[in-house]
Amino acid sequence: MRIKILLYAFAFFWIILLVRIYYISIKSNTYYDEIAKQNAIRVDELAPLRGSIVDINNQPLSVNKLGFSIGIKPQLSSKRKREILEKEIDFLVENIDGLDREKLIKKYLKRDSPYSHKFVKVVDFIGYDEFVSKFSKLNLRENLKISISSKRYYPYKDLASHIIGYVAKANEKDVKNSEVAKLTGFIGRTGIEKYYNSILEGEKGEKKIKVTAFNEEIEEIEKKLPSSSNIKLSIDLKLQKFISDIFKDRSGAVIVMNVKDGKILAAGSFPEYDLNKFVNGITQKEWEKLANDFNHPFTNKLINGLYPPGSVIKMGVALAFLESKLMTPYTNFYCNGSYELGGRNFRCWKHIGHGRTDMLKAIRESCDDYFYKGSLRVGIDKISPVLEQLGFAHKTGVDLPFEFKGSVPGRFWKMQKYQKPWYQGETLITSIGQGYFLSTPLQVAKYTALLATGYSVTPHFLESIDGVRVDFDKKEILTKEQKKYLPFLRRAMREVVSNPRGTGHRYIKSKVEIAGKTGTAQVVGIPQSEKKRMKESELEYYHRSHAWFTTYGPYKNPQFVVTVMVEHGGHGGAATGDVISGIYDKLLEFGYIKQ
Repeated sequence: MRIKILLYAFAFFWIILLVRIYYISIKSNTYYDEIAKQNAIRVDELAPLRGSIVDINNQPLSVNKLGFSIGIKPQLSSKRKREILEKEIDFLVENIDGLDREKLIKKYLKRDSPYSHKFVKVVDFIGYDEFVSKFSKLNLRENLKISISSKRYYPYKDLASHIIGYVAKANEKDVKNSEVAKLTGFIGRTGIEKYYNSILEGEKGEKKIKVTAFNEEIEEIEKKLPSSSNIKLSIDLKLQKFISDIFKDRSGAVIVMNVKDGKILAAGSFPEYDLNKFVNGITQKEWEKLANDFNHPFTNKLINGLYPPGSVIKMGVALAFLESKLMTPYTNFYCNGSYELGGRNFRCWKHIGHGRTDMLKAIRESCDDYFYKGSLRVGIDKISPVLEQLGFAHKTGVDLPFEFKGSVPGRFWKMQKYQKPWYQGETLITSIGQGYFLSTPLQVAKYTALLATGYSVTPHFLESIDGVRVDFDKKEILTKEQKKYLPFLRRAMREVVSNPRGTGHRYIKSKVEIAGKTGTAQVVGIPQSEKKRMKESELEYYHRSHAWFTTYGPYKNPQFVVTVMVEHGGHGGAATGDVISGIYDKLLEFGYIKQ
């Protein structure tokens, strides 16, 4: 019996042993084989080349300069190997102009890791022409690795800088959110470069390489190439150059937009700045010069400049008057140059007054007094909703980052923002685009396109991605009742330019028949003791009013909106007329306008 038990125990032991041997040698073979493969295969990530940006005629706006980067063998930070590191860095400094020895050492020590076998990049970019003659000499050194690199380049420097934007060095947050930024070290920071960053930077590639235990490459097993996309914009470089030249030393914004689909053919926020200075980091001196400029070159005035719109919103206010049924186009008031309310004088721009004035004349000659009295009759509760409906206090939806909304003041708005009641005097100044009313130039352009066509378009710069056209929304937002009043408002806008009494008549000298509205938006209040409105020339420059002129043309067949705002320009027509006229004539010359 004991022998049997011993035999059973012996047999059971061997069965267990054989099962274990079978599991380790056969069943677990696949698992351990995969581990072995992982240990023997290195995966290198491949950075994509950032996509280019071109204008409507395929002229380059943002491209890549090709060159080289230089890496030093890893794990040379220890005291034992520090001499090798310094020897290689000294060699680089001797052979390449402009390199700083201490900065290179600091960069290496920061990027080196005992857990990485990859060469440590110490020189991010050297241009091809500068480096090609030195390539063979540096390439012979086993502790150095030369790789192809690229650097963003803007051929036209400051032209359309606020539209195109720039790329800059990626920070820790950028790297966490983008695998490509981790590889390239750069990311779109402003403008189109930022808005379409994921499209432009593309997707990383991957290369699998079989290596020895000493990280020596044996063979390439698999390779997936990186990819990125190119972008074409709707802007015309020729027109963009013309606008930049004609705007000269003025500060402000210009927009040229197709009224039918919202494509922006040209736009500028002035002054502009050289985009190339930001690619590798701007110097402190250059930064301070730009940051301290009172004309704010860093502000994209197209979408971030908030200004009182002044009289350019009078068509929108007139639409609210008409929709209320409390007024008609024939309702008239007598203007004697000012209106007294609550012990305060609200002046009309024309100190002798406009006399008997109906709605057409009030828009044509920009009579403030008419809108004071009309706004009191209709009330702010009927005016503000219509202005918001027309796009004010809302983002336009343009494909640029960080767009501002502005504000349309009203009873509820003021209570919510300031916890204060609304006063009648605020209704008066809101009706002429002053006070708390703030808008961007692009909002004014979109609103003008709506008046011209009856449709709300989405302003945009993108034309196509890799040759595939991209369309944007176009909406019908006006009621049938509101649409009935558009022909009257358009006629009034035409008379602003065509009628000798129109506020824009003397300043427009164009071959194109256009309609529009001037505006003069006060920056500072004029004391009540001044019986007459002070001349702009009598004010200090930064106290002068902003000048507006928003237009569409041709009048009978609207095709383009041209909106111009000149900071501290004074009278709308006087400061902007030459720019408006020149742009329309160029649109005709380039074949964009068909009369």
